[in-house]
Amino acid sequence: MEVASIPFKKTGYFSALISDYLDENKKLKSFYHKFPKIEDFKEQIDEKSGTFSPASRKILKRALQEQYRGVKATKATLTNISTFENTDTFTVVTGHQLNIFTGPLYFLYKIITTINLTKTLKNSYPEKNFVPVYWMATEDHDFDEINYFNLHSKKIQWNREASGAVGRLSTEGLEAVYDTFSKELGHTTNAKGLISLFKNAYLEHKSLAAATRYLANELFGTYGLVIVDGDDSELKKLLIPYIEKDIFSNLTYQKVNETIAALESVSPVYKIQVNPREINYFYLKDDLRERLLEKEGVFHVNNTEITFSKDELLQEIKEYPERFSPNVVTRPLYQEVILPNLCYIGGGGELAYWLEFKSSFDAMKVPFPILLLRNSALLLSEKDNKKILNLGLQPADLFLKQNTLINKRIREISNIDIDFSEQKKHLKLQFEALYRLAEETDKSFFGAVKAQEVKQLKGLDKLEKRLLKAQKIKLKDQVIRMTALQNHLFPNQSLQERSLNFSELYMEMGEKLVPFLINALNPLHQEFLVLKY
Repeated sequence: MEVASIPFKKTGYFSALISDYLDENKKLKSFYHKFPKIEDFKEQIDEKSGTFSPASRKILKRALQEQYRGVKATKATLTNISTFENTDTFTVVTGHQLNIFTGPLYFLYKIITTINLTKTLKNSYPEKNFVPVYWMATEDHDFDEINYFNLHSKKIQWNREASGAVGRLSTEGLEAVYDTFSKELGHTTNAKGLISLFKNAYLEHKSLAAATRYLANELFGTYGLVIVDGDDSELKKLLIPYIEKDIFSNLTYQKVNETIAALESVSPVYKIQVNPREINYFYLKDDLRERLLEKEGVFHVNNTEITFSKDELLQEIKEYPERFSPNVVTRPLYQEVILPNLCYIGGGGELAYWLEFKSSFDAMKVPFPILLLRNSALLLSEKDNKKILNLGLQPADLFLKQNTLINKRIREISNIDIDFSEQKKHLKLQFEALYRLAEETDKSFFGAVKAQEVKQLKGLDKLEKRLLKAQKIKLKDQVIRMTALQNHLFPNQSLQERSLNFSELYMEMGEKLVPFLINALNPLHQEFLVLKY
C-alpha cells in the first residue's frame, strides 16, 4: 500500500542533472531524444521499425534460443523469444551487474519497472508486442563490485581471485557463501525457500552468468522476462562496423567529449559520470579483459604482449568479434544495435551517463532510446509505519539529514518556542533606525553599527542553539527513537534500496514480495514511493 509519493528532487538523493531531466529542463533537450511519455512511444516505435532489419531479428532470435538451451524457461519467456522475428515486437531494457544473489534491492525495482512498462505499452498499443529484457553485464570485470551482498547489516562475501569477464567465472567456492547465508537465515519456511533458491542458482550452475540467469528467471520468468547475455559471438557480428568506427576513427571519443563539454556549459554542478577513451573496447578472452591501446599505428592489449597492426586487427575483428568487449561508453550502443529497443530503464547514475551518448548514437546512425528513471521505493513494515506515526513524523521527514530531522522535530514538539526569527526581525528593525541616525549625523558610525548588529545576531544564534541543545537533552527519548528509526530505514545514511538485499523482505513476505512490487510500482509515475507492506 502506498503511504506517500515524494518528488525525486525533494528526497535529497538525486543529482541536479537527473532532477532537471525529470523537470524537462529545456537546456537539456538536445541531450536526449524523446521524454518518457506514453504518447511519445508511438514515434519511437516507428523510428525503430525503420532501422531494425528482419535479418537482425533472425540473428537475435537464434542467439537467444541458443542461450536458453537447457534453461527451464517459462512459457511466457519462450513465447516472447519466438516473437522477435515479428516486425511488431519491441523491447524495453534494463541492465545490471551480476551481483551475488542480486546485490542491492534496486535490482528488483529495475526489472519490475521494465516489466510494468511493457504492460503499460501493451495497453496503449495493443497491436504491438513488448518484451521486458534484462541485460546481464557478463563482460564486466569489476569483481569487487559484485562479490558480496548485505544481510542483517553483515557483508556476505565471495572471497576468491578473479580476472577477466565475470560472467565466465566458475561458481566454485560459493559453497562457503551458501553455508554462511544458510546459517544467517535460520529455518523458517521463507528461509528454506531462499536457501533453496541460492543453492539451485549458485551450486547447480557452473558459471556466474548461468547462475544469474537461473536466479532472474526464477524470480521473474512468470512475467515473460527475457535475459540477454551480450558475450555472444553471433550477436557480436552485428557490432563489427561499430567496433571499427570506434577503434579506427575514434568517432565515439570525439562525439562524447563534445557532449561532455556541452553539458558542463549548461551547468557547472552537473557531475560527469564517465569519460570516453580513444578506443572504447577491451580485448576479451578467458581470464583476460584488457584495454586496447594504439601507439604509432600499432595496437596493443594492455598488460600483455599481444599486438596487432591495423590490418591484423581488422582481420581479428572480422573473424573473432566476440573478442571485442565494449566498455561503459559503447555497451549502450551494442545493446541498441542488437535489440529492437524503445526504452532504457536505469538509476540516476546510469541515466546521467546515457545523457552523454546521444551525439555518438546520431553519428553511428542508431536510434537513441527513451530514457526512463527506474522506480524507487522505501518499504515500511507495519511496525515501522506505527513508529513513524507515534513519533508524529511525515514520511518525507525521514529523507532529511539526520541533524536537520532532529532539530525540526524538537522545535515542533518543544513546549517552549526555540525559533528566534521574530527576535532577529525585531533586532534588524532597531538597527535600521540606527543606520538612519548615522546617515543624518556621522556616516563614520556605519561600521560600528554594522559590527554591533552582526555581534548581536550571532548572540541570538548562539542562544537559540544552546536552547535547542538543552531541549534535545530534555527530549532525549524522542531523539533516540527518531535516530534509531532513520538508521534502520536508511542504512549508513543511504537509501534502503542501495543497501538492503531482497532476502530480508522475502523473509517477511515470501512469494508475495514480487507480486506486491509488481502491483505497487508504476513506471511512468516519476516520484519516489513510500510503501507499506
